[in-house]
Amino acid sequence: MTSDLAATFVVAAAGQVDDVLAVLDEAAAWLQARGVEQWPPRFERSWVEGGVRRGETWLALVDGTVSGTVTLDRRDRVWDGVPDAAALYVHRMAVRRSAPGLGAAILGWAADVARGEGRAALRLDCVASNGRLRAYYEAAGFTHRGDVTVGGAPGQRLDEGPVTVVSRYERRLGPAY
Repeated sequence: MTSDLAATFVVAAAGQVDDVLAVLDEAAAWLQARGVEQWPPRFERSWVEGGVRRGETWLALVDGTVSGTVTLDRRDRVWDGVPDAAALYVHRMAVRRSAPGLGAAILGWAADVARGEGRAALRLDCVASNGRLRAYYEAAGFTHRGDVTVGGAPGQRLDEGPVTVVSRYERRLGPAY
């Protein structure tokens, strides 16, 4: 799965938390309208501020317009105990409905970032019941690496409260060409 969409990626600055939330909330509302429980109906500001502050959250611009967002983490507890931790972790990837194909561009860019850091894999997870998203990741070259239970509602990572089953996916990375 590739994309011909030209996107520019910039680190989200502290003053752009609202831009990140706008993209996430649009995607969350779209999912909710379709009965997909991937994320909560709205994201709390506190859920994204840490990633922005640490320089892990990015904005994807198409023709100068904020059209997507993604957070790239260097560690994810969901993967604890899985061998070969030389991976980059994709979280909170979302695109505006006006930018079809941007998801593939974001995944390709994230793979390039991972390679540039000398990482051997790109990893992510999604709610296990989201068959359409699972198929999307598999079509993008990701391999299912098992399901785990995490604390919190879909889209959260908490130490208490409800639990959600998530499917882990990994894409092994070869050298960039």
